[in-house]
Amino acid sequence: MKTVNVSLVGVGGQGIILTADILAKTAALAGLDVKKSEIHGMAQRGGSVTSQVRFGSSVASPIIQEGTADILVSFDKVEALRNSGILSKGGTALVNDLYLVPVTVSSGQQKNPEDLDGRVKKSFKKLVLIDAMKIATEGAGNARTMNMVLAGALSTLCPFKEETWLKAMSEMLSGPKAKLLEVNKKAFALGRAATEV
Repeated sequence: MKTVNVSLVGVGGQGIILTADILAKTAALAGLDVKKSEIHGMAQRGGSVTSQVRFGSSVASPIIQEGTADILVSFDKVEALRNSGILSKGGTALVNDLYLVPVTVSSGQQKNPEDLDGRVKKSFKKLVLIDAMKIATEGAGNARTMNMVLAGALSTLCPFKEETWLKAMSEMLSGPKAKLLEVNKKAFALGRAATEV
């Protein structure tokens, strides 16, 4: 199997690393070679976070080169635009329909971006836009499961069975985190249902 490149981007505190860990675990459980890398900006302070996962029969490097990502998963619209260059020509952008006001805007250093929706739609030929925050809040009843809604949406773009994803989630959310498993599974199922064709 050829190597699949998935780049996950957003800001600190959105659950990007956990989502990437679950993707990597799912690929490993499916018997594939997996490499993962992370870049944290001022992650604790709402800075940019990038986590890259590569999986296939044999994966040499954990780093995804510009213009070679098969899937870009963005946890908000500004980060989607900022990271659009990583996506390959035929790649798919999975974008959370969320605008987080950047620190540079809230501090008055920059203006609010104009026509953000239009720019996102124009930047990506293959775009899956999902309101993960609304689904997490209204559907799963917990805003903090937004990342699992996105994981569910991502699962429809990856070649793994649903049960493999759920097994990976169970393994990642064990011990003290086990109490969060059911609500996260619910959020995952809702994200999957929202994007399944």
